[in-house]
Parts: sequence; C-alpha cells; structure tokens
Amino acid sequence: MAPAGSRNLISDVSGLRVGNAHDRALRSGVTVVLMESPASASVDVRGGGPGTRETRALDEAGVTPAIHGLVFSGGSAFGLDAATGVQSYLREQGAGFAVGPIRVPIVPQAILFDMLNGGDKAWGKRPPYQDLAFAACETADAEFALGNAGAGFGATTERMKSGLGSASALDNGFTVGALAAVNAAGNATIGPSKHFWAAPFEVGDEYGGHGTPEVWPADALEPRLKGVAGENTTLCVVATDARLDKPQLKRLAIMAQSGLARAIYPVNTPLDGDIVFALSCGSKALGDPVRDLARLGALTANTLARAIARAVFEARAYERAPSPPAYRDLFAMD
Repeated sequence: MAPAGSRNLISDVSGLRVGNAHDRALRSGVTVVLMESPASASVDVRGGGPGTRETRALDEAGVTPAIHGLVFSGGSAFGLDAATGVQSYLREQGAGFAVGPIRVPIVPQAILFDMLNGGDKAWGKRPPYQDLAFAACETADAEFALGNAGAGFGATTERMKSGLGSASALDNGFTVGALAAVNAAGNATIGPSKHFWAAPFEVGDEYGGHGTPEVWPADALEPRLKGVAGENTTLCVVATDARLDKPQLKRLAIMAQSGLARAIYPVNTPLDGDIVFALSCGSKALGDPVRDLARLGALTANTLARAIARAVFEARAYERAPSPPAYRDLFAMD
C-alpha cells in the first residue's frame, strides 16, 4: 500500500492550495483549487446529469493549454456563478492568459444539487456563490477543512450526511492527490454496516480502520438511491506532480473514475452528475510513458476512493433539523 503524503490532502501535490467558504443558514458552499502556476488539465464525465462550466476548454482538441483555477459549488445551476468570483480574484492577482493588455483566467467548474437540504435558499436578487467563491480564494491554503466544508457543506448520500474529502499518496517518486465533494445518489458504506466500500484501500485508520465485514449484510448489494434525477453528483479532482500532456491526463481521469466505483454503490447512475478533473502540476517526467501512466492511474483511483470515504467519515449532522444522520452518529463515534 502506497503511503499518504504528509498532510494526506491533495495539497501534498506541490503548487496546489484549496479554499472553502460556506453559509450555515444556506447549507451550501464553494470549494476552490488554486495553482501557483497554470496547470494542464483534462476531464471525464460519467454521470447522467452533470452541471459544468468551461469543460470544453479541456478537450484534447481545445487550444487552451492550461487552467488557472478550478471550482466546485453547491446551488445547482445557480452555483455556476462561482467561477466568476474566482476569475475576479485571479485577475486581481495578475493571473490569466494575456490577450493584449487583458488577463483572462480560465476556471472550469462543476456544481452539485443541495437545494432541498433544509437550508434557506431565499437569497434575494442574486445567488451568493460568486461572493462565496471570492471568499474561498482568500482562504486558500495547503491546509483546509474536510467534512462540512465548502462545496461539501450541503452534501448527502442516500443514507447519511456527507461532505468534502481529500487524500494523497506517494509512489515511485511521484505524488498524487484527490479531492471530492460527495453528494451521491448511492452509499459509501456496505449496506447498513459501518464498513466502507473503500476499506481495502484505506491508509492507517483515516476513515475508522474498520476493514471489511466478517459477515456481509444480506442486503449489501441491494441498490438504494437518494432522490430523483438532477439531485445528486460526486465532484472530483485528481492531481499529480508528474508531467502529463492532455491525452495522458484524459487517461488519468478515466482511470481515476474507477475510484468512484470502489467507494460508492451504485455509481454513475442516471441520477448523478459524476465528474473527474485531472491536473498535472509538476515537471517530473515518466520513465516509461505507458507503464508509469498505468501505475499512476491505478494509484490515483485508489486515492480518490479514499478521499470519497473520508468525505463521509469527516461529515457532521447539521446543528438543527432537518438533518440526515452523520456516520459518527450512526456508529457512536466521538
């Protein structure tokens, strides 16, 4: 098993910072990923109902060589305003592609649906997500909160409260990291048990150390789904310090999608908008472009599975009703 990085966060990949901002009354928020230098990027979408912005810029045929930031937001389509807040912040910092005298930051985004979680969504003239995103940029750091934080603040699974999760791994001279806002239609735990689907990939006791069940629940493989179409998604980004071009990053994103299948059951349903972004933030060359990329992809999928499990493990129930139970409530943890 590859060890985690020093923080066990996506920011163990050098050059990345993450910022969160949320509103407790709103029960929604924004998570931003900022880069010290523009990063090569790609994306893979598997869910049936994604909500995105600027993802076409990541196509292999696209002319955009790199991005300057990435945003996950609650608020469904209303949350797509968040990327504007990140662009405003980055422009103030002088970041962006130069078009004559103008700097234009490229900031892809994906959103999740948290509109029916009991929060006060009567925001008036305009949604608050642009301002939340700007605030998240101002707090961006290598250390950041998990669970009820940022885009994960309003997230749930079929059974319980969910949130924001992250993990990292070191292997063969490379670092990989993953970040996920988990608002899945399915579940991260095996039936009604305390055991995570991602248990085989756990490093230490990062999500309880419970392993797999000695006796599997009889209904473990019964598909249970939350809500209706358009209400669910798992938003993910994986990153590495390996130097990868767009086709290689596309393959990394595709392989990383296996991490969702290792951590959530069922997954990639018509009810979800599951998406994985992939970032290359370093200059370490692959020794063997085929074998090293295959190994890196397998490691990245495992790391993403761990980040998803941590999102559920670190979440807490809301302070006031209505609220689904949190993992720690169901299994009597402090």
